[in-house]
Amino acid sequence: FTDSGQSSRFEPGRLTAIGKIMPPLIFLKQETGRTMMGNIYRADLKPGTRVLIVKKEDQGTGKLTEGVVETILTRSAAHPHGIKVRLAGGSVGRVQEIIS
Repeated sequence: FTDSGQSSRFEPGRLTAIGKIMPPLIFLKQETGRTMMGNIYRADLKPGTRVLIVKKEDQGTGKLTEGVVETILTRSAAHPHGIKVRLAGGSVGRVQEIIS
């Protein structure tokens, strides 16, 4: 829903039904239910998936750690900072990318 009423698609920086500006990083595409920024969802992951994570101590630098998912720790379907997982080596962090 936009301020003009001409489109039912969410767009960043446009007014929503309640008159607030929608932040461009978290608005959803109505057709797919996925965010425009390509966030990873819990359903996209399973034990054995090869991923890149950012550990808590590396959040400031953005250093990524590669590994294989052992356990999915986030219970919700999505998280704005990434789904939290434990890798096979014991590292814990939030998924930034799935490696094909």
